[in-house]
Amino acid sequence: MHGLIPDKLPRHLAIIMDGNGRWAQERMLTRIIGHQKGVETVRVIVEECSRLGIGYLTLFAFSAENWLRPKTEVKALMALLKKYIASEAARMDANNIRFNVIGNRDELPPDVNKAVQGAIDRTSGNTGMILTLALSYGARQEIMTAAARIASDIASGVLKADEVNETAFSSYLFTGGLPDPDFLIRTSGEMRISNFLLWQLAYTELYFSAVNWPEFTPQELYRALSDYQARERRFGRTSDQINTRS
Repeated sequence: MHGLIPDKLPRHLAIIMDGNGRWAQERMLTRIIGHQKGVETVRVIVEECSRLGIGYLTLFAFSAENWLRPKTEVKALMALLKKYIASEAARMDANNIRFNVIGNRDELPPDVNKAVQGAIDRTSGNTGMILTLALSYGARQEIMTAAARIASDIASGVLKADEVNETAFSSYLFTGGLPDPDFLIRTSGEMRISNFLLWQLAYTELYFSAVNWPEFTPQELYRALSDYQARERRFGRTSDQINTRS
């Protein structure tokens, strides 16, 4: 466990995987090579998180705003995504990992959606870590979609207005059924959350690594998790209250 305390690992870890393009540019390589290298890191970190016993891992893979990137890069990213999901489905299945996707899947190319659904179906019976990829995902869009669905259900009589509380609202989000993240890691030195899980991150511990995603090794993961375990999560209470409850 590399000095980590098993009982103090985050139940749900979220990662904003940033810095693929910068990693490539620093080496005078094309951005797509950086993304390819980033996929290798995904494979390593996913398996390490599963081995450590983390229950939920959510990766920000492609944002709603990423569609604004050059068409050639978007096309290459979609091809890389399809290849990754198709090739990793068997590996996820062998490691008892259940695959999940959040975001606006209708915007994904049909062949990518087919690969996504194939991996979801293949791993649906697994009982280990739930790996969630955020694809064509934006948190503001997610909240607006949830609000529209709630309004529709109230109008049709499925839901009463006085039944709308935090728990009910959460169930209408893309992440309905998943616990909120305990810990968020963002790589590449950027210190923002970039429209990612805005509702769900209300009490999440944040960690910003200067390392670009292709160089985010298991050792960097352990360093981040060690930092998390040294923190006191109070949720609005005082330290004395936390110690008394413990």
